[in-house]
Amino acid sequence: MKFNIAIVGATGAVGEALIDILAEREFPVAKLDVLASSRSVGESVTFGNADLEVALLDDYDFAGTHMAFFSAGSAISAEFAPKAAAAGCLVIDNTSKFRYDEDVPLIVPEVNGDLLKAPIPGRIIANPNCSTIQMVVALAPLHAAARITRIVVSTYQSVSGAGRKGVTELAAQTTSLLAGTPVDEEDAPFVQADQIAFNVVPQIDRFDEDGMTFEEVKMIRETRKILRAPDLPINPTCVRVPVFYGHSEAVTIETEHHLCANEARRLLREAPGVEVIDREERQGYPTAIRCATGTDGVYVGRVRQDPSYENGLNLWVVSDNLRKGAALNSIQIAEQLIAQWTRQSSG
Repeated sequence: MKFNIAIVGATGAVGEALIDILAEREFPVAKLDVLASSRSVGESVTFGNADLEVALLDDYDFAGTHMAFFSAGSAISAEFAPKAAAAGCLVIDNTSKFRYDEDVPLIVPEVNGDLLKAPIPGRIIANPNCSTIQMVVALAPLHAAARITRIVVSTYQSVSGAGRKGVTELAAQTTSLLAGTPVDEEDAPFVQADQIAFNVVPQIDRFDEDGMTFEEVKMIRETRKILRAPDLPINPTCVRVPVFYGHSEAVTIETEHHLCANEARRLLREAPGVEVIDREERQGYPTAIRCATGTDGVYVGRVRQDPSYENGLNLWVVSDNLRKGAALNSIQIAEQLIAQWTRQSSG
């Protein structure tokens, strides 16, 4: 079976990653339509050996399209995803628009892909936030073995999490500063909340009334939904760092049942999607540059007991935020659905 596919937001960073990964994984594409706003209409993108012209989303008829990957912002998803679903298209949405809807599954295939076996009445599936995805992939096997009772996480998130503009801003600011020219916010308002070159910014997205940023709120709500632990205490601090690609996280968990570091490493090595790099030596741990740029795994290292709490563990988790954190996870959702449809049709 082959499928007609549409990508909404095809010229963005995640859209480009979606196109690349569809080709890399030889996804069964019969026809690929690439869609964007009027600013990008007429541009071309490369899919395999073909050059595809970007079409206007506003004029697109989703009838006859089997699946659509949305990655063009929550406002676009709010307007067009329900239209696509009503036309019979299955939507995999990479924005935050539908993540907390009770009837919309929020899926990380390695963790809660079993939910895809049930009918999807609204024909919309939500893809989680990048920082949430890599954390739950690493924590799911530990939660299953010892039941996590608390999570404390500090993220070190790359500028590509803010899209192509974030990458461009870091490059431009770094070039200016190395040339002895100060960064001028008035000439070019920051994509990040503050200067990002040679800096660390403890704000991603806006603040809510409790002093949390929306990125931190996303991690709490999404992790609880994916792990099916609605009351799980989670304390995140989300930080933007001057790294182009790859998010890193320092995670501390407390568990109901004692779990030693060696057993945790064994569970992680056996877990789907996880790569353990954990040696007590130079480069014996994963980093964004060496491991999580252009790769598909969730890399875990620095697994060790928490010296302050008997049932505590510390982990270092790294992954490519554009691939497993966004595009790859979406495509893995689609692949799992196709595998189920194939089994059903052959049965």
